Amino acid sequence: MSDIISLLPDSVANQIAAGEVIQRPASVVKELVENAVDAGAKTIHVIIVDAGRTSIQVIDDGRGMSETDARLAFERHATSKIRKADDLFALHTMGFRGEALASIAAVAQVELLTRMADDEIGTRIQIAASKVVSQEPAAAPVGSSFKVDNLFYNVPARRKFLKSNATELSNILQAFERIVLVYPDIHFILHHNGAELQNLKPASLRQRITDVYGRQYSQDLLPVEVQTTLCNITGFVGKPETARKKSGHDFFFVNGRYMRHPYFHKAVVTAYDRMIPEGMQVPYFLYIDVDPAAVDVNIHPTKTEIKFENEQAVWQVLTATVRDALGRFCDVPAIDFDVQGKPDIPVFDPSRDSIAAPKVNYNPDYNPFNTRNEERGTRNDSPRSHVPSNWEELYDIAATSPSREEDQSLFPTDDPVSSGNHNFQFSILNSQFDSSPLHYQYKGSYIMTAVKSGLMIIDQHRADVRIRYEHYIKVQSLKLKVESQKLLFPESVRFSPAESVILQQILPSLTTIGFDLSDLGGNTFAINGIPAGLEGINPVNLLQQIVADAQDHSFCDDSASDISLTSHLSPLTSKIALSLAQSVAVPYGQVLSNDEMEQLVNELFACSNVNYTPNGKPILSILPQTDIERLFA
Repeated sequence: MSDIISLLPDSVANQIAAGEVIQRPASVVKELVENAVDAGAKTIHVIIVDAGRTSIQVIDDGRGMSETDARLAFERHATSKIRKADDLFALHTMGFRGEALASIAAVAQVELLTRMADDEIGTRIQIAASKVVSQEPAAAPVGSSFKVDNLFYNVPARRKFLKSNATELSNILQAFERIVLVYPDIHFILHHNGAELQNLKPASLRQRITDVYGRQYSQDLLPVEVQTTLCNITGFVGKPETARKKSGHDFFFVNGRYMRHPYFHKAVVTAYDRMIPEGMQVPYFLYIDVDPAAVDVNIHPTKTEIKFENEQAVWQVLTATVRDALGRFCDVPAIDFDVQGKPDIPVFDPSRDSIAAPKVNYNPDYNPFNTRNEERGTRNDSPRSHVPSNWEELYDIAATSPSREEDQSLFPTDDPVSSGNHNFQFSILNSQFDSSPLHYQYKGSYIMTAVKSGLMIIDQHRADVRIRYEHYIKVQSLKLKVESQKLLFPESVRFSPAESVILQQILPSLTTIGFDLSDLGGNTFAINGIPAGLEGINPVNLLQQIVADAQDHSFCDDSASDISLTSHLSPLTSKIALSLAQSVAVPYGQVLSNDEMEQLVNELFACSNVNYTPNGKPILSILPQTDIERLFA
């Protein structure tokens, strides 16, 4: 039997590695910019063409590379940061595995132009599909210039699955933002198709955040700073009033590296307990400095997941730090006795100050059970004047009611007094039954109503999401004219570059459902009108929420929630309808009148699907009558 196991060629191995490290153009930008940071660059220029499909170029003024290093840098596992296994637990740089350049060169055409300060001439290397095309001396400024052309040109399947240019550009901008927020002392410039999208000059961290996300963040952020033996935490958290359903701007950085950590995110949310509504989030930019030996950054190919040695202890420190920031900087009235200008509090002197106990004036003859007008001195037109003086008169009133004979038949008795008593009680119960609501709202979130099979419980928010979603879809499918409610004073809102790209993409769909937006330039938009029927909704928050949903759910993919409803509509249109419905639907905690609950239930059962929301969450549940009876068995 012949041998069947063989070693993969380097080119194939590099393509496999590229599938883990280089997922899309944003991955290339991330790796090249991080290399420029590690090289000590003070200015980094990123030039993108066609959202990275055609070209990605990163130019830096770092230390550059020698001719040998330039050639060796494209070999797999070639690195300047690791010499022995213990070095993995003492990392202070962004890259260290030596896979990025080899992976990029395996799936693209790469050109490197670099020179060190001590060299008179630089080096130019051209590589395509892991093969060196040419290497020659060339004139070059100090630093490095990496140009990546035709990404995935030799892997058509990977290139075919790239999203639209708008989506890929948004991903590039998000990756770019995660780096610029860590290094505010570096000058970053970003161009796309010849247009300058970002020009971030060196500044303080607060100013860098403001430059990226807008002036409103200058006033909405609270500083955070704490130093412990376990870790140091600095950065900013948003004020409670900045809470949104999805902030989209929640960042953790560990030793200068962006990190996703749901456990620590829960720690931040816990610090806002009872300060923001449940399910809401606030923006935060938190930087955790910890001993490199206490974390493992090598558990994920893109290094966005990090394992901590003492996660629970860091969780407690993080929660306490955010709570301290909220307590110190929120506008809560307080008296500080440790500062100058202490309040003058007089000291009681019994020999000088005579203080008498307060006296209470009351009428000792007052009897609250004596309801006669002449004894209480009430006016004749007081409601109390119609109350009988003797309790027995209540039975006489009941006995003289028009329904006396009918009601007495229900309580057969020979005692006229007892008969009147039953009759009075039944009249009260009957009137209460007639005026009782058809629906009952539980904790401002659920509508309960009796049905033939038992007790039906409806989630009021999800029910309204379904109702509004189908309304928006119907408007789109029938191409009905949607009225736009003009704002008396247009609102302006500024987005980050990544958000602005998404908004430009969904702008035609927003216009068809009633939004009236104007591009003011500089990633700022004016809201001139919103869809009719959304009175009381904050237009800025609404638009920000829709854009945040667009980023999180990748509106440009090919999936649709309700195929039967949206088969003739674009996925983009249906998902915008879902986002809008979720943003304006009746929230949890809102008290509804019986008429409002009745209308909500009727509209829900007029929908094509009453059981599930467009994204598959259950709307109602029925507690069977047999289960209810079993509770009282």
